[in-house]
Amino acid sequence: MKYGIIAFPSKKIQDLANTYRKRYDPHYSLVTPHFTLKDAFDADASQIDDISNKLQEISTQFTPLQIHASRISSFYPTTNTLFFRIEPTSQLETLHKTIQETLNIGASKHVFVPHITIAQKLTASEHDDIFGQLRMIGVDEHDIVDRFHLLYQLEDGSWTTYETYKLTGAE
Repeated sequence: MKYGIIAFPSKKIQDLANTYRKRYDPHYSLVTPHFTLKDAFDADASQIDDISNKLQEISTQFTPLQIHASRISSFYPTTNTLFFRIEPTSQLETLHKTIQETLNIGASKHVFVPHITIAQKLTASEHDDIFGQLRMIGVDEHDIVDRFHLLYQLEDGSWTTYETYKLTGAE
């Protein structure tokens, strides 16, 4: 089964992202706006309890994440994907690295760029047009994220929560 580790921003940021995702993201109905802490990976039932226990332990080591969606960016020319850039912080990078190293379930497919996808699978002309418009509108949202989630993928391609981990570490 395919799993992933993500964090959901506040409803305010999710609603803002969804105003764009409804029109520009074919995965809109498959998963709520989020930022990824660990790329999708395969695991079987015998591994998932151990993974979940390790994630629970990690969650006790970190305080809630302070995030800042600071601008609209693109992964062009790699892909025609637009996103809210989450400013990297040492706390966010350390959480990502700790999850990666503790679980040891495959190397990251990409460099860690914290972001919330708002548009993907655009044609080149759509990308250029939409990116230009959205950059002028911009984004500047601050948020506190106090939990992260282990999700699994259903047969229809949608994702649902397997377990939630509250960030309870001391300052």
